[in-house]
Amino acid sequence: MKKELAKLRARIDALDERLLRTLNERARVAHTVGRLKQGKQIYRPEREAQVLRGILEKNGGPLGKEALARVYGEIISACRALEQPLAVSYLGPAGTFSEMAVLKLFGGGVRALPCTSIDEVFRQAETGAANYGVVPVENSSEGAIDRTHDLLLSTPLKICAETVLRVRQNLMSKSGVLKKIVRVYSHPQSLAQCNQWLSRSLPDAERVPVASNSEAARLAAKDAAAAAIAGDIAVERHGLKLAARNIEDDPNNTTRFLVLGDHDAAPSGKDLTSIVMSAPNRPGAVHALLTPIARHGVSMTRLESRPARTGRWDYMFYVDVQGHRQDPRVAKALAELEKLAPFLKILGSYPAAVL
Repeated sequence: MKKELAKLRARIDALDERLLRTLNERARVAHTVGRLKQGKQIYRPEREAQVLRGILEKNGGPLGKEALARVYGEIISACRALEQPLAVSYLGPAGTFSEMAVLKLFGGGVRALPCTSIDEVFRQAETGAANYGVVPVENSSEGAIDRTHDLLLSTPLKICAETVLRVRQNLMSKSGVLKKIVRVYSHPQSLAQCNQWLSRSLPDAERVPVASNSEAARLAAKDAAAAAIAGDIAVERHGLKLAARNIEDDPNNTTRFLVLGDHDAAPSGKDLTSIVMSAPNRPGAVHALLTPIARHGVSMTRLESRPARTGRWDYMFYVDVQGHRQDPRVAKALAELEKLAPFLKILGSYPAAVL
């Protein structure tokens, strides 16, 4: 057995050396690409999506898709950083699901800038203090993020990428022992999303709402009788232990995040286009606006209405369709909508989330 183990470990060592040489060769090629681009648009979301899709399609296991996507995401991130380190603003503080979305989208090779509000995330990207901003746009349980939608209406920024993050709520404390917990800190939404589990497993524990899950973890790290509900990232950040994993009542709870920058993305082969438009306040107006989308065979994946804030009961309609704005069918539908809608803004075309 010892001889067999020695052989296998020697084989792993040889494979590691080959991986190291290949990774550095890839990095050198990526660095050359960066020099040829002469600093123009370092982040190419359509190209990164194509690379990840290609890798996942060729994957024969035993590594799972999520694990492989994380590995390649970090490889792409490290190679991108050789061209130019990027700054990315997000809704803070550090240790929240928004930071996890940044890491999923950009990897660890960026400078993540936590902001105190969604408004500040937009402002950092608009002024150039950050190259990109990452904001939540909708949650499968709680619905649309209103402030994000309102700011999309007026910002000069474009949507250039998206990701969907499975919201895995975890209970963490200093000891990691359930019976020692007498109070639970968390954001009000997280407390609501774990209501059934808390009622069943910690019926007598006090529930204390706080400003963020990161703040909850910070408080739990100072209180031996307390626990926090937060994402995986908060465990290491605050030196806590997991008392229970995946305690959310809805196992399919997800949040969608958008990347905002001064450009959108080129076609990747599997894209979305987001628009916002107004409709006159008369019968059949919305149906008339949606007709060109159906007539040209464009699939609509999302429709969200928001008050136009004009005081006249007018509404803005946020629409996501499959395809890039350069695709012929999408382009024709958009051309017709420009003639029909009193107001139309293309928020961006971007690759659909890979995972």
